[in-house]
Parts: sequence; structure tokens; C-alpha cells
Amino acid sequence: MFDTGNTGFMLVSTSLVMLMTPGLAFFYGGLVGRKSVLGIMMQSFVSLGVTTVLWYAFGYSLCFSGGEGAIIGNLDMAFLRGVDLNTPFAGSNSIPLLVFFAYQMMFAQITPALITGAFTNRINFKAYLVFLVAWLIFVYFPLVHMVWGGGLLAKWGVLDFAGGIVVHATAGFAALASVFFVGKRKVADAAHSIPLVALGTGLLWFGWYGFNAGSELKVDAVTALAFVNTDIAASFAAVTWLFLAWHFEKKPKFLGLLTGSIAGLATITPGAGYVTTKAAVFIGILASVVCYLAVNLKNKLGWDDALDVWGVHGVGGVLGVILLGVFGTTAVNAAGANGIYHGGAAFFGKQVVAVFGTALYAFLFSYAALHVINLFTPVKTTEKEEEIGMDEALHGETAYLH
Repeated sequence: MFDTGNTGFMLVSTSLVMLMTPGLAFFYGGLVGRKSVLGIMMQSFVSLGVTTVLWYAFGYSLCFSGGEGAIIGNLDMAFLRGVDLNTPFAGSNSIPLLVFFAYQMMFAQITPALITGAFTNRINFKAYLVFLVAWLIFVYFPLVHMVWGGGLLAKWGVLDFAGGIVVHATAGFAALASVFFVGKRKVADAAHSIPLVALGTGLLWFGWYGFNAGSELKVDAVTALAFVNTDIAASFAAVTWLFLAWHFEKKPKFLGLLTGSIAGLATITPGAGYVTTKAAVFIGILASVVCYLAVNLKNKLGWDDALDVWGVHGVGGVLGVILLGVFGTTAVNAAGANGIYHGGAAFFGKQVVAVFGTALYAFLFSYAALHVINLFTPVKTTEKEEEIGMDEALHGETAYLH
């Protein structure tokens, strides 16, 4: 009944995307101080568990059942009601629905974890858990439904191949809101292990092939295009950031190379299967230039986005959605749309409105949610807890014994 090639490919892609969340944990773990490694890594790993529980209970149903043209779905498929081994995924009868369920669950796991890099060492674990649940329910699930579940934005004609709107814009601007809420760190906290960052980058880059190419949901020419565009954009962005940092900071920084690759990956994500390889080159270069400027602007303004979540994921995601509105072409994917470069001015306008509206909503909800949570349990860590470090103060553990 099912296509074994498509099903096998999607199971591999699901595994790749799952690996991205541990990869993110290592990436963030290396960027923080020695006393906060476990705390920030745990914020990623706990999302693997908590998100799965919510996804199985009602998250998948809210995202992908009912509510055509609406903001949110219904509970018809809560706890996978009515789903058996032979239930096909409606969008592609060649794979079981269970495979699509698992694949999209991995996206849900990593998205809120992205936010944690912004408020490192400054949020209590209990408050983070409440925020994680609330954010998934009121930001992530509605956006998934509106963009990928046949909801409002999909009906309007907005496109997002693998998560520029749904993942990066939402997480990046939620991160910025959290920075404004928690304020600056009271205790200096700098990267302690660039090798850990490199390990995390490698895992993220590797997993991103499943993230982008897997979003075609089958194996065809568009799958190959998304795969190649992912690597092209990441590579051009990595090299561009390296030379930018070399010019302005007088040294070829390894951290700059790593950060640039992530900027390129985030920026190509919404258009990976909708643009040409030539466009992917331009997108990769522009990703590093714009995100590099955003990070420097953030530094000048004194925003303590510790690990540049807004500057890389938020700005990169928004930029990628806009560039899809510029370079998208049905010549490479009939299911896509023509951007303004190919005569699609209306499509460009829809992309711009959708991504800025999403960013604004994610920012406002996140700030308000942290304020409400703070009424019931302290959100911010104390100065003493910052000095001791998240690991020992909040979790009673230490990453390094010597």
C-alpha cells in the first residue's frame, strides 16, 4: 500500500531532525559558561519529552485536523484517535500517517528549544517548563495549522517550505521578547568550549538535510533541490561570515564560520524547495551579511540576546521568507509560486505581511506570557544563582568535575 522508498526516506529524515535538538544542546552548551552547560542543554533535551507528550495528546490534532482556512484545528485526532498502521497521510498517500506524525513532532521539539539561547542563565527551570507548554499551544500549534495544516495563511497563498515562518521567525522574535523581559545578565558569562559549538553545528547541519529535503515528504527532484540548496546556502553563508569577521575583527574566527553556517541554514529553510541553486547562492551570502549586521546592531543597542537567537534565527527566518517572495519560481517546483523577480508581486506582498505579522505575534505573546508566569512563579534567576551557575543552583549538578 505504501511506497517503501518514500516511507524509508521520511523515517531517515525524521531521525535527522530529531538529532538536531541534541545538536542544538551542544551548540548552546559550548557558547555558555562552564557553570551553565547542563542547565541550557537540559532546556533542549526536556523539550524532546514534554513536546512529545503534548503532540500525542492534542498538538498534532490541533495542527493537522479540521479547521480549513482557520487559525487552529480541532481535537478529532487527539491521542491519535482513529489512526492505525494502515492510515495514510492525506497529503501523500505513499507514506503512513504515523510517519508524518513523527516527522512533524521533531519540528515541534526543536522550535521552542531555539528560544533558550537568548535568556541563558536567567530563567528558572519551573518557569521555563510553563513557558514551553504555553508557547507551543498558543504560538507554535496555531502557526503550524495556518501555514502547513490548510489554515488561514495556506489558504491565502503563503508558502514556507520547511519553517522560516513556523520555526525561525516565531522562535527568534520570542527570544527577543524574553531578552527584554529578563534584562541583562548580572554576571559575565562567555563561551567556554568552541569544540562543543563545532560539534553542535555539525549535528545541526547534518540534521538540516532531513529538515529541508524531508519537507518534500517524498523522494523526487524537488527533494534533491532542497538538499543541494541547503548545503549551498550554508556553505556560502559560512564563508561570507568568516571573511566579514576577518575584515572587521582582524582575525578569521572559527566561531564566525560556525555562526555563519547556521544563519545560511535558517535563511534558506523557507525557500529550499522553491528557488534555484543560483538563488540559494545569493540567499546564503545575504544571510550572513544581514545577520552579521543584526548581531552587531544588537550589541550596540545593549540587548543581551546571549547566543544571538534573534540575530541569526529571527532575522534569518524573516529574511528567508521575504527572499522566497523574491526568488520563488514555479520553474523548479510547480507547487510553489513566482516571486517578484519572476513577476509575482502579489505573492511577495503576502510573504512580507505573513512573516512580519507572525514575528509581531510571537514577540507580543511571549512577553505577555512571561509576565503572567511571573505572577505565579519567579521567572528570573537571582544574582546569587547566576554567580553559582544554573547547573549547581537550579539542578544540583556540575558538568565538569575538575
